[in-house]
Amino acid sequence: MKENSRSRSFVNAVFISPSEARLRAGWRLLLQSVLLGLFFCVMSFPVMWFGPGQTETWVFGFFSLAECFAITISVFYSRRFFDRRSFTSLGLSLNRTAVKDIFAGVGIAAIMMGFIFISATALKWINVNSFSWDSDGFPKAAAQTSIWLIIFIIVGWQEELLSRGYQLQNLADGINMTWGAIISSLAFAILHVFNPGASWISTFGIFLAGLFLTLGYILTKQLWLPIGLHIGWNFFEGVVFGFPVSGIGTYKLVLIQVSGPKIWTGGEFGPEAGLLLLPALIIGVILMFGYSNYRVKHD
Repeated sequence: MKENSRSRSFVNAVFISPSEARLRAGWRLLLQSVLLGLFFCVMSFPVMWFGPGQTETWVFGFFSLAECFAITISVFYSRRFFDRRSFTSLGLSLNRTAVKDIFAGVGIAAIMMGFIFISATALKWINVNSFSWDSDGFPKAAAQTSIWLIIFIIVGWQEELLSRGYQLQNLADGINMTWGAIISSLAFAILHVFNPGASWISTFGIFLAGLFLTLGYILTKQLWLPIGLHIGWNFFEGVVFGFPVSGIGTYKLVLIQVSGPKIWTGGEFGPEAGLLLLPALIIGVILMFGYSNYRVKHD
């Protein structure tokens, strides 16, 4: 009897949270990762089967969609059965404030990327060669812009749901918010290590971007502001201002040539790998605090 009691105590100490009857945070994160891998294999099979011969936009878009389903489903089931929490408790309350947060995030990101573009142009580090609507015509430019906006909405949702949603909040439960922010942002950076043109500078830049997005969650206790920031950053970076998006090419409304020092512009990886990211992040932090204060006063 005592042996069984000791065995149960050992199992509980290793697997069960000391505060309530659910798995410890580390096991929850591991199981969610396993589910994510399984769901992604299933969801991406049609893309791998039908992808050869399709355009890069088609392949990237449908891989993003497959990844979105895999992340959303794995997080939903993990939150319900492993975390013993509701899906919306991750910071997904649906109300008018959610819409404001999303648009605020997109707007803040637009200002940040606009700062990088204007600064690089003023320093003659980039040259604007032409505009897509002149060469492609307005209908094609509008259609491609819409497609890439949808793609970046999908990417913003899935990456924030995983990184600032499931990973950050489980790490914060298991350790604390400070270490949760650091570890989840490091994991976020590692996800981009194999992108074209990646380097240790780009990895550090993505890590800082992860901390920046984490601040959006901390200030609002919701994921909508980070989701808006993520959507806006990718869309304005790639489609509007013509930079690579973490090494990935997109449809570009403004066709530019980057000739400035790579250490500042980020080169073929994009602004996340350049030092111009640092003042842009400072501007973004100031704007986020301003929006957060406005939000508190008007909610």
